[in-house]
Amino acid sequence: MVKDVEIKALHQFYRSLSEIVGTEAMLRIHSQYKGTQLSIPIHLYDRRLAAQLVREEFNGNNQLALAHKYGYSQKWVYKVLRQGEVTKQKEE
Repeated sequence: MVKDVEIKALHQFYRSLSEIVGTEAMLRIHSQYKGTQLSIPIHLYDRRLAAQLVREEFNGNNQLALAHKYGYSQKWVYKVLRQGEVTKQKEE
């Protein structure tokens, strides 16, 4: 089926997608989502789940590394860690 695709005639979106992920993957995406309005989140990681991992992986001095790893700001990481401390204090 990939051989039958005329790349030059593709809609600009699908042509660009084909260049990024390959024609076969583009066709699978088209088949699965055609006609659907998609909103691609800015962040790769879910905020709530990333916050949980940040609290687990924090070693006392790696806020910047965690911010880069999960694609959030250093300010967000500080906020997550502060909220974790407040929650921990309430539980005690």
